[in-house]
Amino acid sequence: MRKSLIFTACCLAMALGLKAQIPALERVEPMFWWVGMHNPNLQLIVHGDHIASRTVELNYPGVKLVAVHKVENPNYLFLDLRISAEARPGTFPIKFNKTGEKALLYSYALKQRDRSAGRAQGVTNKDLIYLIMPDRFANGDPSNDSFSDMRETGVHRELMFGRHGGDIRGIMNHLDYLKDLGVTAIWLTPEIENDEPHASYHGYAVTDYYHVDKRFGTNELYKQFVEKCHAMGMKVVKDLVHNHAGTEGYTILDMPMKSWVHQWPKYTKSNFRDMAVMDPHASAMDRKLMLDGWFDNRMADMNENNPYVQNFLTQNHIWWVEYAGVDGFRLDTYPYNDPQYMAKWAQDVKAEFPRFSIFGETLVWSAADQAYFTQGNTVSQGFDTHLPGVTDGVVKDAIYEALNGKEGWTDGVNRLYAVMAQDFLYQDPTRNVVFLDNHDMSRVLSIVGEDINKYKSAMAMLMTLRGVPQMYYGDEILMKGYSNPDGLIRQDFPGGWDGDKINKFTAAGRTEPENDAFNYIRKLANYRKNTTALQTGKMMQYIPEQGIYVYFRYDNKKTVMIAYNSRDKEQTTATARYFEQIKTAKKAKNVITDETVDLSKLTIPAKSTLVLELVN
Repeated sequence: MRKSLIFTACCLAMALGLKAQIPALERVEPMFWWVGMHNPNLQLIVHGDHIASRTVELNYPGVKLVAVHKVENPNYLFLDLRISAEARPGTFPIKFNKTGEKALLYSYALKQRDRSAGRAQGVTNKDLIYLIMPDRFANGDPSNDSFSDMRETGVHRELMFGRHGGDIRGIMNHLDYLKDLGVTAIWLTPEIENDEPHASYHGYAVTDYYHVDKRFGTNELYKQFVEKCHAMGMKVVKDLVHNHAGTEGYTILDMPMKSWVHQWPKYTKSNFRDMAVMDPHASAMDRKLMLDGWFDNRMADMNENNPYVQNFLTQNHIWWVEYAGVDGFRLDTYPYNDPQYMAKWAQDVKAEFPRFSIFGETLVWSAADQAYFTQGNTVSQGFDTHLPGVTDGVVKDAIYEALNGKEGWTDGVNRLYAVMAQDFLYQDPTRNVVFLDNHDMSRVLSIVGEDINKYKSAMAMLMTLRGVPQMYYGDEILMKGYSNPDGLIRQDFPGGWDGDKINKFTAAGRTEPENDAFNYIRKLANYRKNTTALQTGKMMQYIPEQGIYVYFRYDNKKTVMIAYNSRDKEQTTATARYFEQIKTAKKAKNVITDETVDLSKLTIPAKSTLVLELVN
């Protein structure tokens, strides 16, 4: 009943206009723009009390007001501008005139693009991504913990779904920790405003697309965070949500038009079945439910077939790259979006930022399903998605099957071999993001039954398989938990708050097992950072025998051999069958221990992985 009432309320707000008082000129978005963009067209969304009753006037060299669009809701105007190549940076008034009343003025700024080499540089297989939930990592500025004008107030660290007070300043205070660990890119779950009344700390119910949530900081602080990361040799991934928006945002409370979101007679959820998008035999209704059904009752499903919605989203995302200089986008719930729009969106972004990288969250069940969403029309999608890479959930599942599964022809470690063998489906599998866990799923330590050998093997595979490795905050200090519910895997990082009794950002605050895990990851991550064979090198794998899976990463500088023993007992194996890569090498260096290893045969402990650099 509650869900139906919420949905009905949203529909009424859309149909009648927001009854609460709004200023005569409440906002113009994007608030400012730049000269010299690849696309000369810009559409401004203007929101204000009966703003559609006014005429619009502007006069600035190189800027033409092409069209003024009035829509169903009189509180909106959409202004089409064309910014010519001759336009120069500067400020000009946009006038909203009405007979018998004083004109409303908005001072619009056109800025010079920042073409510095270190901005929008792309996140690639040379990087290691570290995923952080800002609310749960560290509180660097207690003064922004709570605001009385927001729907959810107070800091309640004792509540699983409450706000805990972490922020951008807290992350900035610990960049040295991440740099030391070997991290080269930081992905934050969405940091923009989520002014929902309950449990919106995660960031995926946006209510203001153009402002950082003030409990995390300010737009300027976010820009400083990106700049500081760049100065330290680290990149930043921004998390985007195309598919849905929080129901308390102004475009949802006071919708521009009925078609701004997908409308249903009553609250209707997605069926969450990605296969309906690609299935040649799918019913039209199944596909509609997948794409147009709501993700949650507090997350309105955006209608990406609406050209106004398309412009609103695309321009916002381009705005953030040019404003802050972020290096890549992670796209939330990618399969739920309109495929044609997302293909155009990717082209528009890449046209402005050619080096920029993009990867979509897919979380599907087979390599073919994943490949469907990636660019190149490699599996006969019938169109090109222009999506460079995806979050490789299929590899993740195969790693866990190799660690936990019972050995069989296609089970256990053979599953991992088989999944990697399907890389032919992708235009370029090295653009996929390989991961073990994240903010929506059980942590790696718990999935492997808190077996440290399995944990280290998982981390070794993460760092040495093809693709872009991504780890979740706290995995390096053995944080654990099952996502039942997901709040259990979104714990605070110990030491991130003043008054924490333990500070695990320091070696002194960590237990011996935690330091062992931290040092293992640090050694491997920093080795990877300095080894091109593990970044951009080729991969050769061998069919597992007696439960031992061997693969190589290699280039013209180094050859690295990775050997995993999937069985519950130590095994010794001859290495003659790997002659194609071992060639004349007699010895190797154990990357973790620095010990010299005789390559004539290998002894591998139970459920363990050796990472060996061949020595000629």
